[in-house]
Parts: sequence; C-alpha cells; structure tokens
Amino acid sequence: MGAGKTTLGRALAKRLDKRFVDADHELEARLGVTIPTIFEVEGEAGFRDREEAVIAELAKLTDIVLSTGGGAVMRAGSRARLRESGTVLYLHAKPEVLWQRLRGSRHRPMLQAADPRTRLVDLYTLRDPLYREVAHHVIESDRDAVMRFVRWLDADSQDDAAASTQSAGTVDSAADADSKSASVSPANEDK
Repeated sequence: MGAGKTTLGRALAKRLDKRFVDADHELEARLGVTIPTIFEVEGEAGFRDREEAVIAELAKLTDIVLSTGGGAVMRAGSRARLRESGTVLYLHAKPEVLWQRLRGSRHRPMLQAADPRTRLVDLYTLRDPLYREVAHHVIESDRDAVMRFVRWLDADSQDDAAASTQSAGTVDSAADADSKSASVSPANEDK
C-alpha cells in the first residue's frame, strides 16, 4: 500500500506501448463491489481465492503491464504464474515510508486493525521475502529510481526490437518481442 504501483504501472505501460491492467480494479468490475466489501462479506480467504483466479486469467494476457494487490504473493500459485508470465517488479518501500503515505487512509482492509502501523510492519515482514522470491527486479519506491528503471526497460525493449529486425524476423525472435508482458508486484496490499 502506498508504494506507487499504479503510478509506475501506468508510466511503464505508456512508455512500452502496452495496456495497463490493475487486478484489483478488474476484480471489482467483475463483482460489482469494492475490495473492502469483498473482505467484509467473504473475509481474506474468500478475497484471496477470487484474486488468485483473476490473476490466473490476467497472467495469460500479452502486451500488458499487470498491477496486483500486494497480498497476491501470499498464494504460491499466483507467485508462480506471475514469475512465469512476465517480468515481475517489486516496488520496495520500508514500512516507515509507507506509514507516512497511508496513515490517513480509511479504505485499506488489511490496515483495519487496532494498531495499523504495527500491522503494516507485520505485513512487510511476512511479504518482503515473498516479493523478493517472485521479483525479477527490485526497485526502490521513489520517483527518481522508478523513472530510471522505466527508461532502462524502454531502452532494453528497443534493443530487443532492433535485434528482432536484424535477425530477419525469425519466428522465435518475433514471438519473443510480441509476447513480452510485465507484471508489477509492489510492496502494497490493496493498491
């Protein structure tokens, strides 16, 4: 929560000319209710079941930047699908930074606790190793680091396209260039 995944995801999608898809927004649109409502009615386990199913579908898409809720890494199936389907970015931020960004937020189900600051630290402690397990790249959650990474990926993408053209458009090179998708797996829970 508060790591900046939507900002990064949209910038990355625009820069790489891909479609931005937010798994939480997709889930809300399909069910016609908000994430907090799903948590309220079905609890965390019910939400995670639904989240895992949506991620399984979305991970099959190509030419997208997929942004997930931070809890997506709690399911081994989701971790595997994300890792195998694209380039996973972990947008890292320390709990203290996240707390400064989120302390006024009232719509984060995972922070609805007697001590939300401690809850945030607990979530970080539990999830940080899982994010690192699935991530191809770890990026610090500050604007400069994020934009440097976006420019690096953009340059890398252009190098891949040039290599595909130089290889006389072989089927393997063209398929690789056309099927690249990037998954954003930030250090956040709901957004």
